[in-house]
Amino acid sequence: MEKRPLSFYVLAVFFGLFVLFLYGPTLTIGILSFQGPGGGLTFPMQGVSLHWFRELFEQQAVGDIWGAFRRSFVLGLMVMITTVVVSVMAGLAFRKRFKGSAVLFYMAITSLVIPSILISLGVGLIFNQLGLKVHWATSGFGSQLTWTLPFGLLIMFAVFNRFDKSYEEAARDQGATHWQTIRHVVLPIIAPSLIGVALFGFTLSYDEFARTLLTSGSYNTLPLEVFGMTTNVTTPVIYALGTLTTLFSFGIIGAFMLSVWIAGRRRARLGSDAGKGV
Repeated sequence: MEKRPLSFYVLAVFFGLFVLFLYGPTLTIGILSFQGPGGGLTFPMQGVSLHWFRELFEQQAVGDIWGAFRRSFVLGLMVMITTVVVSVMAGLAFRKRFKGSAVLFYMAITSLVIPSILISLGVGLIFNQLGLKVHWATSGFGSQLTWTLPFGLLIMFAVFNRFDKSYEEAARDQGATHWQTIRHVVLPIIAPSLIGVALFGFTLSYDEFARTLLTSGSYNTLPLEVFGMTTNVTTPVIYALGTLTTLFSFGIIGAFMLSVWIAGRRRARLGSDAGKGV
């Protein structure tokens, strides 16, 4: 067996340190959330228990954790659905060149390079000037779309640039209408990419802080609520909240990954059945 070079071990150690740096803070919060009833916010731990998780489900003296969670969840779903629909429509539209398409494309992705806090400030000012109420479901929704839509557009543009149009031509040859071609041919083929766009949309919205800071109105989303708790809550209950939020995020990612796997298997099975039919 060939001996590995020294560079392999150096890079392995470097990668291990990188993973530790990436997940170390999250693991630390997870460990401290299991402090005993007399424990604090730092090590050493004073026993091990689920006390602070039980406290999290009790009435809190400061903040509205579960209300903020519901708002973030609903807002994430709104942003996810809008991002998927608009991204698919834009991807279909940009398959053909039209006058001003380049300008429109760069305008759509410009918000990625603008500081998020400026986007939040600008959207909040526009709503105030128009006499509209600043609210998480209106101004907050719009400001978050400036963050999620560019990612969705870039993914869909890449997908449609390598999409084989012969599938659509075959469907039209069989008498399918334009809508039937999109529904029964295009959408099933790009389904894994749509799930990826949905994942981007939901996760980017769910943990967005800066673009929601000045556009959420009187009701906080979960990231804003957690930030507010850091200045008021002095017990490991905030660590328990962080642990549950992290587990929820990983659960969402796992569900989307499972959906991608199922969609891929279904597409492969359909392709195999079509090949046997030929």
